Amino acid sequence: MQIGLVGLPFSGKSTLFQTMTRTHLDEATLARQQTNMATVKIPDPRVDKLAEYFNPKKRVYTSIEFVDVVGLKKGDHTSTQFTGAFLGGVKTNDAIMHVVRAFDDPLYPHPEGSVDPARDIAILETEFLLSDLAMVENRIGKLRKEVLKMQDEKLKRELGLLELFQKTLENEQPLRTLTLDSRDALLIKGYQFLTLKPQLVVLNLEDDAAGDRDRLVSELQEQFRDAGIAVDAFFGKIEMELAQMEDEDAAEFMKDYGIEESALTRIIRAAYDMLGLISFLTFGEDECRAWTIRQDTTAHEAAGTIHTDLMNRFIRAEVVHYDDFIEHGSIQACKETGHWRLEGKDYIVKDGDMVIIRHG
Repeated sequence: MQIGLVGLPFSGKSTLFQTMTRTHLDEATLARQQTNMATVKIPDPRVDKLAEYFNPKKRVYTSIEFVDVVGLKKGDHTSTQFTGAFLGGVKTNDAIMHVVRAFDDPLYPHPEGSVDPARDIAILETEFLLSDLAMVENRIGKLRKEVLKMQDEKLKRELGLLELFQKTLENEQPLRTLTLDSRDALLIKGYQFLTLKPQLVVLNLEDDAAGDRDRLVSELQEQFRDAGIAVDAFFGKIEMELAQMEDEDAAEFMKDYGIEESALTRIIRAAYDMLGLISFLTFGEDECRAWTIRQDTTAHEAAGTIHTDLMNRFIRAEVVHYDDFIEHGSIQACKETGHWRLEGKDYIVKDGDMVIIRHG
């Protein structure tokens, strides 16, 4: 799973990328405008807690790949405001994280002349809308000719869906506001529509704006709620300092500043949730591990995430939820209270389920 980081020049996009991925991009690398990618482990205290119980040889966390998308420049010769290379780079990602500047700095003037987060969000969203609309209009023209010739039911369904998309985009509504069934989603998967991708806006705040954080996030969240855009915030300079510290020093630093949790930990988890992903857990003396699956995944499918043999030879899943395990303190206690149970292949795995697969 990939999440693309985007943002106007001087928004702090590359700062967020480096901080989340604990990488360092020097000035020469940034100047080359090359795409940078890195994998980030998803913090999961449940894995750590289970490790206290089972003392495994290793702990394994889930992960997401973040991409620092480059190429966002104004003045392109195309009809859109931003380069075709930039829009193409965004399309290859499963979701979008839009870093928006919410601080003044005379050394780095805002490209639009002033700091206005709502305007910056709208600028990018408008470009995505125009890109999707151009693609839809082009495809509709071709489809109408093909439907007249072939009278194919699949093509007719695709045409009807794209005509709905066209109407939605012309009303300046992103495609993510539509509800699509699995059949429709599969039909248009290859298009990689930009406004269909989940989007999280991350405000880059000044260090002294802690008291305004909740208000700023709440105001923008309300303003863009109908567009299906989530909003969060971080303090770029503080988070960069934390990322460069050892864990103990970082914990002391956060304590001194009254910070309970790094904003990046919260943002990384929000990115995971944005993709519609959950984690189930396996445990034992060899390893305690979190596994990534999509919401509404069955036990049979989850078994295949571990190994195809487990899916092919699936019999039953032994399941207890993490919260119940922690409350009762042992597998035996969970069995005695009925929280440890057997489930069939159609059981929908929940986030935090601890699972053992019985197989032939």
